Amino acid sequence: MNIVLLSGGSGKRLWPLSNDVRSKQFIKMFHGEDGELQSMVQRVYHQIKTADPDAEITIATSRKQVSAIHNQLGDRVSVCVEPARRDTFPAIALAAAFLHDERKVGLDEAVVICPVDPYVDGSYFDCFHELERMVQKGDYRLNLMGVEPTYPSEKYGYIIPETAAHISRVSEFREKPDVETAKKYLEEGALWNCGVFAFRLGYVLDRAHELLKFTDYQDLHDRYESCQKISFDYAIGEHETSIGVVRYAGQWKDIGSWNTFAEEMHDPVIGNAQMNDACENSNIVNELNIPILGMGLKNIIVAASNDGILVADKVQSSYIKPYVEQMKQQIMYAEKSWGSFTVLDVQPEALTIRIVLLPEHQLHYHSHEHRDEVWTIMSGSGMVVINGKRRDVGTGDVIRIPAGTRHTVIAVSELKIIEVQMGKDITVEDKIKYDLPDKK
Repeated sequence: MNIVLLSGGSGKRLWPLSNDVRSKQFIKMFHGEDGELQSMVQRVYHQIKTADPDAEITIATSRKQVSAIHNQLGDRVSVCVEPARRDTFPAIALAAAFLHDERKVGLDEAVVICPVDPYVDGSYFDCFHELERMVQKGDYRLNLMGVEPTYPSEKYGYIIPETAAHISRVSEFREKPDVETAKKYLEEGALWNCGVFAFRLGYVLDRAHELLKFTDYQDLHDRYESCQKISFDYAIGEHETSIGVVRYAGQWKDIGSWNTFAEEMHDPVIGNAQMNDACENSNIVNELNIPILGMGLKNIIVAASNDGILVADKVQSSYIKPYVEQMKQQIMYAEKSWGSFTVLDVQPEALTIRIVLLPEHQLHYHSHEHRDEVWTIMSGSGMVVINGKRRDVGTGDVIRIPAGTRHTVIAVSELKIIEVQMGKDITVEDKIKYDLPDKK
């Protein structure tokens, strides 16, 4: 089975734990089978592999998220990178071309499209096999999964099936309604549209070639930024008359706010925090190295990270996005393919960062024109390369790197480094990359 996970999002609704490069699907809040905390992308990826160990998974995402994906899922996971944000139809078209041209998937093979962040049980992914069989049978050109609603929701679109059968032709789609209208939809047997659908690879490629006018994957990738922003629903769904839907009656939740996130947290407190017995229906998530104490909290979310601190009523936390969009602040934490970095202190002409470099990983070999750096090795062992010369480093070593110096560090064991940047013009753009010279 070929599965494409759509990984988007700007990280506004779960601030301060999420930001422009760390969207909600990368926040580790759920306990895995080993007891360790895992993110939504890790949870979904492992659920798919449990349901179908042979499933071929490709993640369609933006450049900003690639490092976090490799950090959490490993370097071997297949990633289709969007050069710019162009909504779901161009993203799916690019992924389809990627599967055909780069992964050599046949035009008659079934492809299942799924958001990367649903909170579901294992039966959700078992339903993917039904979608695959629907594609192979060929009764419908487009095949959807519809969730049986548990309440009249204003947050979701609705699918209206022709019959109450487990698999039915789709009669029509309905936009997100108000509560009273949603009640009427439920009386008609409507299903929530959870954004999961399947098709023959050739079906979407044919439609993509008609609408986007490209020759192959590389051609579409090269001029992706000029593509019209349009959703898959508008580009394909509204014009397709042959659509079927399979019912899913298991657990499903779209976790898009702190309120819904808190409902699925295994513990009310994550991190260095505690609440007294007078607290009710409240949660604390703390990524800082200082303690948080909550007393007498009622229906409150407290979330703290290097990016900021949120204290909000649970209901009001759903309206956070416009306030976060007004904030102008550099990213203080990010996961990279090689590890992670945390900004510890910001001064007018100095920046202090903690770097965690994973074993057998390295930074780019690079230089800076406008800043000096000082690295202090806090723990671990590795090797630095300074202007082509290599030397071993370990706990307590200090490396001074004047502006213009070519440098990198390679980890043998996990390295923790304090990096102090000093200069009048400290920017992420001040970096020149080079090929790493051969060992001397």
